[in-house]
Amino acid sequence: MSEARSWASDFLCGLSRMHPPASSDAHDDVLLVVSALSSNAFAFAPGPFTLTLGSTLSGRVHVALTDTNPTEPRPRPFDLNGCGGLGWHLINALAEQTIIGPEVDGKTVHTFLPW
Repeated sequence: MSEARSWASDFLCGLSRMHPPASSDAHDDVLLVVSALSSNAFAFAPGPFTLTLGSTLSGRVHVALTDTNPTEPRPRPFDLNGCGGLGWHLINALAEQTIIGPEVDGKTVHTFLPW
């Protein structure tokens, strides 16, 4: 998970040099979504996951995570005592759009965040 976050941070630093973010929170928001998606994949998918990042022509960051669990994510009651449940709520609060696409051996969660 920390490797995914580190790779995403490197991507965002490069993107910032070409196209600075519109808000001071954009970088951290993307990293929070990457952390939540990778944490969920680690916890709920039986195999590896693939993280892909890109930028769109409309100035958004596209974060896509493919994992080996075909079940669509759904909100769970969250527990502020460290038992989880915040990830999917956080993802949907920060992303402008979230799309879940089925894959042969799992699913891909696409999120689009403002940059």
